[in-house]
Amino acid sequence: MSAPAVALTWLYVPGDRPAVVRKALGSGADVVIVDLEDAVAPDRKEYARTATVELLTDPVTADPLAVPVHVRVHGEGDVKALKGLPGLSGMRLPKITHAASVHHVAALAPGVALYPLLESALAIEHAYSIAGAHHEVRGIALGEADLRADLGVRDDAGLDWSRSRVVVAARAAGLDPPVMSVFPDVKDLSGLRSSCAHGRSLGLLGRAAIHPRQLPVIERAFRPTAQEIEAAEQIMEASRTEAGALALPDGRFVDAAVVATAHRTLTLAGRVG
Repeated sequence: MSAPAVALTWLYVPGDRPAVVRKALGSGADVVIVDLEDAVAPDRKEYARTATVELLTDPVTADPLAVPVHVRVHGEGDVKALKGLPGLSGMRLPKITHAASVHHVAALAPGVALYPLLESALAIEHAYSIAGAHHEVRGIALGEADLRADLGVRDDAGLDWSRSRVVVAARAAGLDPPVMSVFPDVKDLSGLRSSCAHGRSLGLLGRAAIHPRQLPVIERAFRPTAQEIEAAEQIMEASRTEAGALALPDGRFVDAAVVATAHRTLTLAGRVG
């Protein structure tokens, strides 16, 4: 299985709560992430692994039409237990700092899509080498809670450089734009909306969530607006009738780069294939 062409919502669920995980599969999230790391207490990790193995061998979960399921692993034991399971769409690798760690996991679980999480200053410094470490790396993202602690950052503005760094690294490695880290206050939907808008302005695309109520806000924040769609359609129409650079009647200049941006906008809006 693979994620949708444009996955915008990624819902984290604790691996030691299998009933909640199954409920999450019907939440409308584009991807469900079963967490075996921070969300699970040390004395529950073995149970969480066992429950997740059972989930990923369930024919319902393994159905190609089912919601893609990723697992945030906690050590080699999880990697070895999960590799090759039919319901597994990807592994999220916490606290990666070097490309060598990615190679190690890829050797343990060949053929599994990998998503390294960068959660320290050292990881940010190595962002491009991690993003391009292996052909099974399908995306990178920040782990912002740990990164905040490592950097001593107290607000979102202090993360802007790191966010931009992973956007550039992902693009340079030929990966999709990074997904934003979770917004921890599940009741502050206005704050979530504003934070998503800021992340989108930096080039991030989509966001991880920790509660289903956050999903519609994230979805709307990263989908193009009606005005953006209309403008993109005008650009694409003009590009089909005239070759090379041109100017629209309203004065906007259109060249190949502008056309490519318009195409991405319409793809995200579901207007083109």
